[in-house]
Amino acid sequence: MSLSEATAAELSVEGDEITGRWKDAFQRVLANKAAVAGLVLIAIFVLVGVFAPLLAPYDPQAQDLSIIRPGVIPGPSADHWLGVDSLGRDLLSRIIYGARYSLLVGVASLIIGASLGLLLGGLAGGIGGTVDTVVMRITDMMLAVPGLLFAIGVAALLGRSLTTVMIAIGVVNIPVFARLLRGSMLAQRNSDYVLAARSIGVRPSRITLAHVVPNSIAPVLVQGTLALATAIIEAAGLAYLGLGANDPGIPEWGRMLAETQSYLQRGPHAAIFPGLAIVIACLGFNLLGDGLREALDPKFRR
Repeated sequence: MSLSEATAAELSVEGDEITGRWKDAFQRVLANKAAVAGLVLIAIFVLVGVFAPLLAPYDPQAQDLSIIRPGVIPGPSADHWLGVDSLGRDLLSRIIYGARYSLLVGVASLIIGASLGLLLGGLAGGIGGTVDTVVMRITDMMLAVPGLLFAIGVAALLGRSLTTVMIAIGVVNIPVFARLLRGSMLAQRNSDYVLAARSIGVRPSRITLAHVVPNSIAPVLVQGTLALATAIIEAAGLAYLGLGANDPGIPEWGRMLAETQSYLQRGPHAAIFPGLAIVIACLGFNLLGDGLREALDPKFRR
């Protein structure tokens, strides 16, 4: 057997080992009770958001002031399971539709942040040199500003809208994904399989795209789940500060919390249930993210 054939066989074995590691990681995730609980919470969150029109018992923007009495905001009842707000709007319906908007903002901002961040991180880690220096200095400047403060600045600059919230949160995630992929790629560049591929004359671009990037993507998957949880919190924060959608009737969880300030003592349920929705949705993504980290990183495996 020639040296080239032996090296090619070694690369084939390496590829089989990589596939095996992904299968092993998937099995570890399923064996992790916390990760499975996170998957269940995420599945419920997604299903509620997708099928909101079928699940919501009322129109989330329909008002019924006849059930509001002076000084009293009706709580949970047979007609309204989670009670109503100060305008007589059904809280359960608004929370269900709020899951749809939170899911939309989270996924859209993740796509924006991950796509641009991975592009910059891939260029920095794959090309190196001046490109790496320029990209990293830009990310350093972006990371120097706290994420929520950065998102507030972008949202205030672009104006109030749901699209602005998506862009603002997506921009905040760009340097995170860029740094993560770049660091992971640098750690893979001197691996045995990369040296073997270079020794048989494989082009650097092919090594980067076919070997380095696929083996560097595991931390990005973990960060993606955690970024969704962060996006939900930041979207609620922007809506709470009045930087969300233009239409005040849109049931955003953060806006619902802000609206309860004037009648918190009379109707605390109007703040408790949207707050619980935010906590449960974020908990699901955090549990799954921790499970993925333990499954994909040998240092965290139990």
